Amino acid sequence: MDFLHTEFDGGPNDVVIVALDHQANVMLLDDLAFSAYRTGEGFSYHGGWATASPVQLRPPFCGHWHVVVDLGGRGGQVRTGVRIVRDAA
Repeated sequence: MDFLHTEFDGGPNDVVIVALDHQANVMLLDDLAFSAYRTGEGFSYHGGWATASPVQLRPPFCGHWHVVVDLGGRGGQVRTGVRIVRDAA
C-alpha cells in the first residue's frame, strides 16, 4: 500500500492544510484508525476524495493525528504539502 503520511499533535483550534497536484484521498485519522488503515481493516476518518486543492481539515478533539494521502488504489503519483496552522479558531 502506497501512501504519504504526516503526523502531528493537535486539536479543534488547529487547521490542517493539504496542497495537492492531483486528485487524491486526503484523510485525517487518529492513532487507532491509522493502525486499522495500515492493516487493511475498516476505519473511520475525516476528509475523503479531494478534487480541489488545498484541502482544509480540523481535528475534532485534541490528540495525536495522522494525515494520509493516497490514490485510492489508482495508479500514478501525487505531490503534497502539509501545513498545520495552530490556534486558527
